[in-house]
Formats: sequence, structure tokens, C-alpha cells
Amino acid sequence: MLGMESPPSMAGKLEDFDGIRLREMDEAGIDLQVISHAPPGFQRVEASVSAELAIRVNDRLSAIVKRNPKRLAGFASLPTADPDAAWRELKRCIEKLHLKGAIVHGMTGDLFIDDRRFWPIFEAAEKLGVPLYIHPADPHPRVASVYFGDYARTHPMFFRAAWGYTVETGTQAMRLVLSGVLDKHPQLKLILGHFGETIPFLLTRIDEALSRDTPMKSFRELFTRHFYVTTSGFFSDSALLCCIQELGVDRIMFSVDWPYVSNRNGVEWIDRVALNAPDKSKICSENAMRLLNLQVA
Repeated sequence: MLGMESPPSMAGKLEDFDGIRLREMDEAGIDLQVISHAPPGFQRVEASVSAELAIRVNDRLSAIVKRNPKRLAGFASLPTADPDAAWRELKRCIEKLHLKGAIVHGMTGDLFIDDRRFWPIFEAAEKLGVPLYIHPADPHPRVASVYFGDYARTHPMFFRAAWGYTVETGTQAMRLVLSGVLDKHPQLKLILGHFGETIPFLLTRIDEALSRDTPMKSFRELFTRHFYVTTSGFFSDSALLCCIQELGVDRIMFSVDWPYVSNRNGVEWIDRVALNAPDKSKICSENAMRLLNLQVA
């Protein structure tokens, strides 16, 4: 659904659920798409209105999915500015609307998602047996000013998809590991896009460095137990090989990041990747079906 500063052609695709979306899925051979609201989602919505608005938004999402349940599934949006309302809305969306998990876009004000005020959301997700997708959003304004400066204007993708999103979302994920929330909720399941926001590539160094002189002795164990990664918009043989070696093939899911990236490019890439058929089947469908409890016709 509609994201920030989307050009008219992109906005049209984001708001379409019965025409071009399904046609491009068919043309590429994609059976099912999990849809959600694009960044900034509810993480930039004021607490005073977020709970009521989230109910309306998730009801609309559910209605869209129900029109074509064999082709679409959905992730709920959570009003994190009101943490109590957020976990209650997650529960409603899973139990009443039958959505498949929830998505969180970046920081809520000045707070990362590891803040203890948000821990009831993780408790609810664990009890419900659904994953939370930790998705990128624009970096914090102070970070944007200091780290990116004028480049955010002259090279906006440096500030966003090329680097800024990775730094912001990788930091979110690392903070979750360091916070202790994963120890408290050992069955919690989390998803990162873009092959894990560089963490799998850096996993050995992160694990070794954190173990030198801090209480964190189990970063690798916690990350590889709780996180799944997707290929969204990152069609790289070397990145895939790295994730297989570090996380295992059971924790990787094919994803396109449509309409920002072409369905056809994603499918053509995964078709030619040099993997055996069972592993490719896991990445293309079986892992997501198991994690999200999906039924694909």
C-alpha cells in the first residue's frame, strides 16, 4: 500500500490489488504475494489516533485479502505509539482477521523497537505463533543530518535503500538481540528483508567482537535461532550463498519487493541460481508456507 513520496506510477501499483498486481504476478509465475502497508506505516502516527486508525486500516487490508485469498495474504500494521493497543491489535488481526503476522517500519518517535515498552508486542507474537517483520524506514532525522547531510538530497537512495535503510534496520535487529527480549521469548520469530540487512555477512565478526568484553556471548546463536531473511529486492548469488552458509537454507524466503523491484527479475534470478531442487523449493515456497501458515493453491 501507499508509501512515502511514491511517484504516481508507483502509487498506482501500490493501490492496485485486482489488476496490474495480479497480472504481473501471473506473468512472472508468482502464486501468492504477502501485502502490507509501506513505510513509514504506523510508526509515524501519533498515539492519540493510532489505535482507532489501525483498526480501520487492518480491516481494509483483511477485506482486500479476502477478495482473493488464494493470491494474497497480509501483515498487520501495529500502532506502536500506543504499545498496549499495539499488542491487542496484533491479537485481533491474527485471531479475527487471520492475517499472517505484523510489520514494523523503523523507529517509533525516538524509540527503537527493543524498548521495554514494546515487549508486550513480542509476548503476543510468541503466544500467537506469528512472526514480526522488521522493515526499513527512513533513518532518524538526527542520523540523517549527521551521517548523510546533503547526500540525502543529491543521492536519495544513499539515504534510503542503498545504505540508510540497511544501517537503520540492521541496528534495530542487533538491538533486539542485545536487549534480552529473545531470551525472554525463546519461540519468537522475526523477519528481515534484503538478506538480513548485512548481518549474515558480518555475523562472525559481530559474534566475536561482542564476546570480547561484554555479557553478550551468544549473538550468533540468538540471531540464527530467531531470524528469517528474505531475498526482497536483492537478487545476488553471493548474498544467497552467504546466508545459506550462515543461517541455513530453512531460514531464507524468496521475496521480490514489488513494485519497487520487478517480479520478472526476481523470478529469473532464482530460476537460474545453482541450487538443488529441494533447497530451491524451500526458498521459493516451503519456508514461507511453514512460517506464515500459508495455503497456496
